[in-house]
Amino acid sequence: MNALRIMLVLAVSMSLMACQQQSEQTAATQTEPATEAPADDNAVNDVVEETVDLAALFEEYFEDSLAMNPIQATFVGDPRYNDQLPNFLSEENRQVFHDFNVKWLERIQAVDRDSLSEQDRISYDLFVYQQQQSLEGERFPGWQVPVNQFFSLHNFFAQLGSGVSAQPFRTVQDYENWLSRVEKMVAINDSAIENMRIGMQSGVVQPRIVMEKVLPQLSAHVVEDVEQSVFYGPINNLPESFSEEDKARLTTAYQDAINNQIIPVYRSMHDFIRDEYLPACSETVGLSALPDGEAWYNFMIQTQTTTSLTADEIHNYGLSEVARIRGEMEEVMREVGFEGDLQEFFVWLKANDDLYYTDKEELLQGYRDLQAKVNALLPNLFDIAPKADYEVRAVEAFREQSQAGASYQRPSPDGSRPGIFYVNTYNLRAQPKYGMETLSLHEASPGHHFQLTIQQEIEGMPKFRRFGGYTAFAEGWALYAESIGKEMGMFEDPYQYFGRLSDEMLRAMRLVVDTGLHAKGWTRERAIQYMQDNSDMAESDVVAEVERYIVIPGQALAYKMGQRTISELRAQATAELGDDFDIKAFHRLVLTGGAMPMDVLRQRVASWIASEKA
Repeated sequence: MNALRIMLVLAVSMSLMACQQQSEQTAATQTEPATEAPADDNAVNDVVEETVDLAALFEEYFEDSLAMNPIQATFVGDPRYNDQLPNFLSEENRQVFHDFNVKWLERIQAVDRDSLSEQDRISYDLFVYQQQQSLEGERFPGWQVPVNQFFSLHNFFAQLGSGVSAQPFRTVQDYENWLSRVEKMVAINDSAIENMRIGMQSGVVQPRIVMEKVLPQLSAHVVEDVEQSVFYGPINNLPESFSEEDKARLTTAYQDAINNQIIPVYRSMHDFIRDEYLPACSETVGLSALPDGEAWYNFMIQTQTTTSLTADEIHNYGLSEVARIRGEMEEVMREVGFEGDLQEFFVWLKANDDLYYTDKEELLQGYRDLQAKVNALLPNLFDIAPKADYEVRAVEAFREQSQAGASYQRPSPDGSRPGIFYVNTYNLRAQPKYGMETLSLHEASPGHHFQLTIQQEIEGMPKFRRFGGYTAFAEGWALYAESIGKEMGMFEDPYQYFGRLSDEMLRAMRLVVDTGLHAKGWTRERAIQYMQDNSDMAESDVVAEVERYIVIPGQALAYKMGQRTISELRAQATAELGDDFDIKAFHRLVLTGGAMPMDVLRQRVASWIASEKA
């Protein structure tokens, strides 16, 4: 993985909105992971020595990757590097990451793949796939656009330093570690500005409309009173066990760091964007408008969907799905007795005060109540569950205006931090009550919380798989989790089922809009209008969604394309196994294999079907 992609992947993984990808350590699942049956016992004996060597290689790689990327180490609960923060955005570090990927690709390719067990061949293939993909991605200058309204180092750093994220603040050394990272933030900020200036010269710049949204995010951290800074959070929560001397010393040190390092970093980036960058920004919004943009977008499609589908194929599939889902919506509309067309129903839903909370805490409590309801129904379809639990929290105020409606952050593997289901309470009219069941299924259980947490709890799986991921798999599973709600016992209220259709409509519209923006020359306004014409979403949500697709090309395609694959594989297994098909075994198979590209998942399910027939 190249340097910038690692930072951006980690930023997104902090609040998986699906989000992307990747962190943490160990603890066994409640059920042993399912594995493909080897051909015979002798085959197992033949590969034991090679398997041990491969396991050692993967462990060495993971250790090296933590040293290369200390932020990842923090997220996996490894404290050794909590004071370190390399300049991921520097030219020197880009070369370091290139050499790292080349070295590990050469080392894995020296292993005799044919001598490996079936499970180890999967790990081998995934490892090669990831290294090759990272090297291929170096062709595209993502490092020249390191800042946008949806995710950037600056938002990521604020979350990390708030005291309620992955960075620990339990010991005096923890507090010292964060101060060390703050010192290194200055150089990274300077590199970000330098890279953006290079982008201005080469024509690789962000659209003006999204960069205007960055300015208030940055200015929120340029405070007059340091005690109002989100970075002061750890001082507000100094452990009682600290001595009075340490408390006083750390308080002074944090005040100094905020005043003399953090605020100047945010101010310099803010002023640079306002004074230099915005005048150079693009008035277009599609990736294809940038140099080598068409190839860049095709690469993003391949990366995010893990398929070879083209933009046209995805666009056309999206159009057909939007039409199908509209038909189902109209059926629900008739079921509830509404007289009028679908657009009128959308307007009625938005205007009906009974369908919305007026108090943020009531909304959060509503999701906590759903957590208990869903937990009671999960055994209907699952015989596996993560050991770690999750909490429902509001999105922090400093980033809520430009964030999606909800997101998920996986727990720490050592049990010190639960999973977090973030709910955006900024605009309560964007959080209808009838959308709560499907959103909970997606972000929490049995969606992201199940998939990501079970994956990191699997013993025996190489760490690069336990703490890595593929957007198509993670988001595909979460959308699949929504689709099985009725089977679980959810969606008894037709309005809640309409909410499920609304969320599926969002994912179908994404196929149309993302490809429209980046491959077909759509404007931001056309994309917004298309989504308003086909959904009941609040305008603020539509705008945030469209602007998200603008700055993360291809990511929005992963949901529906991943879910389609999982649903197709379930249908295939059902048809071939008939009465012998076990839905709990199918779910266990998918979840305990870890995230993988869609073609690899197809092979895994095919092997399972064959073994069940035998």
